[in-house]
Amino acid sequence: MDDSQTAAPPSRGPSPRRLAGALLGLVHGHVALFSEELKEQQARTVTLLILTGLCVLFGLMLIIGVSAALLILFWDTHRILVISLLCLLYASGLLGCGWNLVRRMRNAPAPFSASLEELARDREQLLP
Repeated sequence: MDDSQTAAPPSRGPSPRRLAGALLGLVHGHVALFSEELKEQQARTVTLLILTGLCVLFGLMLIIGVSAALLILFWDTHRILVISLLCLLYASGLLGCGWNLVRRMRNAPAPFSASLEELARDREQLLP
């Protein structure tokens, strides 16, 4: 045998198999975290939608009932004043809720923030 056919000494760096295993483990952890956050976000969204729908339903029923009671009570004396005050009250409620909604949407935290933080930490550890 000549020297060109002898086996090269094993390298001291990580083997491709180890590197692939580590990369696969890293990706698996991130996918599991993302999946868990997605499930939590979905359950939270469904609950919020159901509660919001019920609040809207009962709120509208209350508004209709109170408005009808006030109009019946003041029909003979101050019907126009009561209608105007009710409209002003409803308009101010609409503006207040709309402002609150826009403010909350602008200040909402980014979804999947834990996954993004984990990816940033991994990038810092892997890159020199």
